[in-house]
Amino acid sequence: MRTPSELTVAFRERGLKNTPQRQAIFAHLHGNLGHPTAESVYVSIVKDMPSISLRTVYQTLNDLVAMGELTSVDLEGGAVRFDPNIADHHHALCRRCGSLADLDLDLSSLSLQLHGFHPDSMQVVIHGQCASCSSPSETP
Repeated sequence: MRTPSELTVAFRERGLKNTPQRQAIFAHLHGNLGHPTAESVYVSIVKDMPSISLRTVYQTLNDLVAMGELTSVDLEGGAVRFDPNIADHHHALCRRCGSLADLDLDLSSLSLQLHGFHPDSMQVVIHGQCASCSSPSETP
């Protein structure tokens, strides 16, 4: 993802307003390797900027997805996560704590051209337990 100042320029070029709230969102996301939800971004920013709304966070994140700066990861019934890693990759989702981690899996040899289906993108989400949740010292 580009720097906050580069995102400011990109927003201006698209005729989008650059508000202090959007600047706070850009700053929060820059260097963030996690997969935040709109709600978690909001909670992090509202402490220091009470004027921000959840609607502004959602709109800004969706604008960033439309611009190709973020990807959205829909986890079937869970909150949509936003991923600053826009390269093709897959994910591991912990069923216990909800953590989401990037996975580099080489699936290039996998042929999905069954019954005339030709994929243009692929995202695999592997469900299980992360190392922290599956360690013997953790109690259920």
